[in-house]
Amino acid sequence: MDIVEFFQLSSGKWFLQRTSHHSAFKQTNDGQSELQIELLPKTDLDVIKLCEQHETDPELALCGARVIWDGAMERDKKKHTGSTVLVLIADSDKPNEGKLLREMGYAEKAPGAGRYVMGSDNALTLITEDATMYSEERLWFASPNLRLRTSILKQFGGLSMTSFCSEIRKGVVTPPADPGAQPSVEQTA
Repeated sequence: MDIVEFFQLSSGKWFLQRTSHHSAFKQTNDGQSELQIELLPKTDLDVIKLCEQHETDPELALCGARVIWDGAMERDKKKHTGSTVLVLIADSDKPNEGKLLREMGYAEKAPGAGRYVMGSDNALTLITEDATMYSEERLWFASPNLRLRTSILKQFGGLSMTSFCSEIRKGVVTPPADPGAQPSVEQTA
């Protein structure tokens, strides 16, 4: 599977269950979220705008994605909502690796860029770091409608958090007859 196929398979509505462990506070926090992922062509205006913000030629974009989340964590009772646009730019020397341009993220509150690596085991690793934090996520499909994710967040100064997510598609994926087409999703809820 390549990175674009991974994003195609990720398109749709998902129900997430997350368990996070904050090592500094020695606390565990559980939560649930709804997640919507929409694949965007490289010609989408938001993809072009994000590429231009990062001084990157939009023609180099493989594709983009709009991600919208809405959920809450048990301990803080605070609602976590937001959205972001992601754009994939392949490394010319290593097609399974590249840049991940990000409008903003769940942990990151400003636009930035990270890296992605699509492993031979079909797992995607996303790495983002800046002057204050390091984030690494690993995502893989247990089946077309069950995606798993582990993540680690280290903030310089010692605070770190690890989490595990199970993501269940709210519908059933039907693989496309044409290998170049996107899979369709029949919504069940």
